[in-house]
Amino acid sequence: MRSAVLTASVLLCVLGGSRAVATSVAEPTGYGYRDASGTTDTREHGDLRVTHRPSVLKPERGYTPFDVVLQNSGPVPLQVRLTFQGHSSSGPRTAERTVEVAPRQRLVTWLFLPAEVQAGSLMVGSPGQASLSPLAHAPVYLERSTGGTVLVLGTLKDFDDTSGVPRVEASGSPLFSVRTVEPRDAPRELSGYVGHSVVMVPGDLASVPADVWAVLEAYVLTGGRLVLPQVSSSLTDRLPLLPKEGSRDAVPYGFGRVLRCGAALECGRTLNAMLGEVIPGPVKPAGDAPRWERSNLLAGGVAPLLEHANTPVGRFLLLIFAFVLAVGPGGLMLARRRGPVAVLVAVPLVSLITCVALVTWSVLVDGFAVHAARYSLTWLDVERSRAVTLGVSAWYANVSAGPVRFPATSALLAPDNADEMLADLDWTHGLTVTHGFLPPRTYREWGEVAVLPSRARLVVRKEGGSVRVQNALGSRLEQGYVRVGNQHYALPALEDGAEGALGEPLPEGETPVSRLLSGVGGQSLAEGRLSGGEENFRAPLPEGGFIARLGGLGPAPSSAVDVELETGVHLVRGQSEEGRP
Repeated sequence: MRSAVLTASVLLCVLGGSRAVATSVAEPTGYGYRDASGTTDTREHGDLRVTHRPSVLKPERGYTPFDVVLQNSGPVPLQVRLTFQGHSSSGPRTAERTVEVAPRQRLVTWLFLPAEVQAGSLMVGSPGQASLSPLAHAPVYLERSTGGTVLVLGTLKDFDDTSGVPRVEASGSPLFSVRTVEPRDAPRELSGYVGHSVVMVPGDLASVPADVWAVLEAYVLTGGRLVLPQVSSSLTDRLPLLPKEGSRDAVPYGFGRVLRCGAALECGRTLNAMLGEVIPGPVKPAGDAPRWERSNLLAGGVAPLLEHANTPVGRFLLLIFAFVLAVGPGGLMLARRRGPVAVLVAVPLVSLITCVALVTWSVLVDGFAVHAARYSLTWLDVERSRAVTLGVSAWYANVSAGPVRFPATSALLAPDNADEMLADLDWTHGLTVTHGFLPPRTYREWGEVAVLPSRARLVVRKEGGSVRVQNALGSRLEQGYVRVGNQHYALPALEDGAEGALGEPLPEGETPVSRLLSGVGGQSLAEGRLSGGEENFRAPLPEGGFIARLGGLGPAPSSAVDVELETGVHLVRGQSEEGRP
């Protein structure tokens, strides 16, 4: 972690162009930025021309956006399947996508590769087209930056003119790496942005298509950081939650932040300040313990969120003790009374009975269900009928589950410490996770970020001298608070669709948001796994605002999986809706 003093010295070095610092501070080891946009390799395969990057910059977490340009020079459309194969200890894992390239069309398509993948190979084929031979194992290397990663939607010249940060070679130990993408070719899926330290649009904002702006907003809403040059108030048409009055400070936006800068020197300071912060990511699912932590189930000795994943040590010890008594002293007594032949028959029979008992116990108690514990934080944007969710889920499947589909405005996140690609991914229609999502009898955690349509709301209306509320949040309301008339009230426990009256207002000085978070304890944030989104979530409630704790499966996309729910803790914030009298 960089100290404040070291960060200040780095800023002096980068923005002032001088390497001289105070004698009490060590000279910074980095300077400027590195252009990591990479080179391209083009190959011809019949009527299809394929252009890809042999080396791609990958972010700290999430997914590496890998672009492939397809150009069909023939008179007929081509179905093209792109497959990236990465190798892991559990066998080869793939990320693939199938697209149709029209005649005379140039198409830029994207594969999103898990950030834990170091290298792999690209294969291109066309089902049913004998004239198109497959591109066999073109190697692809995914490189990690020594500093942060900045994704720039624009040209490198725009970035240089706007940021004021000098460009250096890789051998010069740059502070961070930059990858540029043409705005018209930028990804339309949230997974292409979610893992980057900062996303910046240095040029004309009008050059970014509307559908790309929608994904950029989803990136910020789910915990991203977006840097923009100082522009007019028309920016609120693209980012509607921004305040009307412009500010050059970091403005909270959902779970993330938007920062508008002016001159080049100011934009450079902004980038360095953001990259100097240690941001763990909005969601931090825990991964398997490394080989040197054999005594731990999860890395760092973190406790699992799902009680079902814990081995029933007490029952197993009792069963082992009973088995030892039956085979040891029991076998000796049987040998004395019945002879050695009886022992030769009894010991295998006892072993068989023990195995049958274990299998029967597993079937009767565990069954064939998927067990889960689910936690989430959700911002409700009632005006636009959408919900912004950060979630983490713990899973234990006795039998491997089938494919699970996620929309384009969501992203499924693996643990940061995962050392391999955990599942096969199909990006043809959003994300479909196939093999490896929930392996049988293996504890696994997945994080999720999503911006999804939602009609969930809390309705507040006054009847005479009392105030009544209706729970239309889609699940049981277990606890919560609402601010009405500059006073905070505790929400009653309500089933979905039920109504209830508010009680007496809380005493002055109460902070209901912190009270609710601390009242639920560590489980409210899944033992710190959702702490990245907590800062903005803890803001005081505005007039009409509410915060509630719900039970059930929660609003994250994976709630569609049929599970036996062990624990569900979901905190929801938003503005209440005034009902008709």
